[in-house]
Amino acid sequence: MLNRKTIIGSIASLGLLFGVATNRAVAQQMPHETHNSATSQTSEFQRIEQPLWVKAAVTASGLGLIGLEIWWFLLSKPKSRNAEAHDGIQEVTITVDGGYEPSRVVVDAGKPVRLNFLRRDKSSCLEQVVFPDFHIAQDLDLNQVTPIEFTPQKPGQYTFACGMNMFRGVVEVR
Repeated sequence: MLNRKTIIGSIASLGLLFGVATNRAVAQQMPHETHNSATSQTSEFQRIEQPLWVKAAVTASGLGLIGLEIWWFLLSKPKSRNAEAHDGIQEVTITVDGGYEPSRVVVDAGKPVRLNFLRRDKSSCLEQVVFPDFHIAQDLDLNQVTPIEFTPQKPGQYTFACGMNMFRGVVEVR
């Protein structure tokens, strides 16, 4: 088994070897006349000046995109909905289409909850919803409402997710 010093030494030696070989090859190919200052300026990259408004537009666009990303990933809040009581059961309809809408549901502790999942997305990831804290795993039929009922006893936040744990939502119990 090779140790770390041997591997690093070998990589450094190869880099040095290729560097020396490349410099010799470049030096042998270049005729001596190209080393004067008049011809070396034409073979170098030339600076291209852009109008000030182009520079400002590119900078503003870049800053705008950075701001959008910061807002999207750090500052945007998930959409929340309070459950509505019908016949003593707190009820909310959650649309499953590329995620959960709303992704946060607010309910009261000690009262039965019915979450109606309407699956519109065909992807296999969203075929199932899992509530680990309530020991519930339910398959969701495409274009049909699937009710899931449970009664949360303690206040807190309880997550639910797709079968692959890629899309998540929260039931906030108050």
